[in-house]
Amino acid sequence: MNILDKIVEKKIEQIAEEKRQVSIEEMIKRAEGKIIRDFTSAIRDAEGLAIISEIKKASPSQGIIKEDFDPVATAKIYEEQGFDAFSVLTEKHFFLGDDSYIEMVKAVSSKPILRKDFIVDEYQIYQTKAIGGDAILLIASVLKEKLPEYYRKSVELGLHPLVEIHSEKEVAYIEKADPMIIGINNRDLETFTTDVRHTEKILKYLPKDRLVISESGIKGAEDLKYLKSLGVSGALIGESLMRNLKDIKKVF
Repeated sequence: MNILDKIVEKKIEQIAEEKRQVSIEEMIKRAEGKIIRDFTSAIRDAEGLAIISEIKKASPSQGIIKEDFDPVATAKIYEEQGFDAFSVLTEKHFFLGDDSYIEMVKAVSSKPILRKDFIVDEYQIYQTKAIGGDAILLIASVLKEKLPEYYRKSVELGLHPLVEIHSEKEVAYIEKADPMIIGINNRDLETFTTDVRHTEKILKYLPKDRLVISESGIKGAEDLKYLKSLGVSGALIGESLMRNLKDIKKVF
């Protein structure tokens, strides 16, 4: 069982418990009236390569990334840097995230927020909107044949789905969903190593008119220059930024 399978298994257990605590009917009510910031336009209209800066405390591969983790302070730094959108980890067990971080970050920033979690149940789509998310991560290898349905539901609610793939074979999963924003994850789920050049390998299989985001393993200016040369729309950067919050210029 790879790490993604372990995360999904735990997530299914977690959502079952959350549904017992807050019914889907109640979650639907909580989602009503929430204002959605335009994540898609933030990526499309960015000057040059759009930067989605990630707010996270830990990861399964690296453990604790930021001991003195403060989502609000981090968001303020990212806001000052003028990044185009934020990604906020809400997964509790492996990334030490929390749903409350989204509203905390939204209160001190003007940027659209991607809820970074592992969606396994329709309940979480309503939940994402209810907790203040503007965009939602849908992982093709997790949802498979459910992906088109979850994509449509997300769009119906006004959310902006980012559909993530890891490999060439997963391109088939996204054809029916026909997503506008596609994330290419550069992480090998078996070894958990990253290679930013993985983006180039997968990019050729995707429609040319899509907004493509390169995710994971982006360490600095050279990687960004390389990605820009490929013609991708943006980059999602987490660990490199979190480790250099006091001097982000080290990354760029």
